[in-house]
Amino acid sequence: MTESRGREAQFEIDSPQSVDSAIQFRDVNLKIGRKSLVEHLRFDVLRGETLVLLGRSGSGKTTTLKLINRLLEPTSGEIRVEGKPTNDWDAIELRRHIGYVIQDTGLFPHFTVERNIAVVPRLKGWPEERTRLRVRELLDLVGLEAEMFADRYPRELSGGQRQRVGVARALAADPPIVLMDEPFGALDPLTRAELQREFAALTERLNKTIVFVTHDIREAFTLASRIGLFKDGHLIELATPEQFAASTDPEAKAFNESME
Repeated sequence: MTESRGREAQFEIDSPQSVDSAIQFRDVNLKIGRKSLVEHLRFDVLRGETLVLLGRSGSGKTTTLKLINRLLEPTSGEIRVEGKPTNDWDAIELRRHIGYVIQDTGLFPHFTVERNIAVVPRLKGWPEERTRLRVRELLDLVGLEAEMFADRYPRELSGGQRQRVGVARALAADPPIVLMDEPFGALDPLTRAELQREFAALTERLNKTIVFVTHDIREAFTLASRIGLFKDGHLIELATPEQFAASTDPEAKAFNESME
């Protein structure tokens, strides 16, 4: 459903408890002092989709991402994950339920690749053999040979290899939802394009719900099931790539024209 209300818009599934929705925002606002970071967010993230949040720097997309796993708390409104308000989740358990990948990967420098990937399974109390097999399965999944990379440290990896390990770590405990905050933004253009293609193929195999933040329109078109466009803390467009390319919204048109 789409309903315009001046600058604000609603993009939600008709039923508030819809089985199609993994994440729901219901009139979510966040203010710090007098400054509004996001306003009147009302949209759903569908199960199994890759929703790309697109926008200029400071538009509210990363703030929105962090509201999902309670790295930030809304001033008002409600966010639901798997049908349950985030305030009803234990914050630590919620974050273990959601994979998280950031631009600089956040790998522990004193841990090997294997230990980095195994962090959440071990916190969850997985048996060692199950954890070891999962690490090797994921290294294979992201294109890194376990025998060659499992015992290396982050400093011994290239930027692209570190990002692959970051993705593997986010998937380690098989979370149904993965959040990604400009994970390829710091990479050189060739490595970035390579990882975008690999990730697009990977998402088709994994069937995860993914929320992906970027300011790169080409990346959005490569990866998105739907694109959510942010401007000044408002979600102003939510559309498939095909619909977005044909949008008459001035901000959407500006992004589309930047590809020319």
